[in-house]
Amino acid sequence: QVQLVESGGGSVQAGGSLRLACTASGYTISQYVMGWFRQVSGKEREGVASIVREDSTLYADSVKGRFIISHDKAKNTLYLQMNNLKPEDTAMYYCAEFLSWYPSLSADKYNYWGQGTQVTVSS
Repeated sequence: QVQLVESGGGSVQAGGSLRLACTASGYTISQYVMGWFRQVSGKEREGVASIVREDSTLYADSVKGRFIISHDKAKNTLYLQMNNLKPEDTAMYYCAEFLSWYPSLSADKYNYWGQGTQVTVSS
């Protein structure tokens, strides 16, 4: 049974950093496309970053140069390092996965989702 569990969210001031983690069980993450998404209440879910295999990554323009997606195969865990956080990064963050050769920021391609972790950035 596939299960994704996010952690690492919290409250931080603008300019600060957080690292989100998504621990997977039931499959090996390096064989799948993994993605981070975020959603603000009342708005559509937004793709933030995606990774497949070792080095194929994709980022939303709004986070390029500030966020880094990575995974640790030994721990079967996906990470999102978020630096220079801004108030507009405030959202619930979700990890998700689907089987493909290419990364994607389209939520409708993803099959399994975690429950989310809240990130709040104050000015």
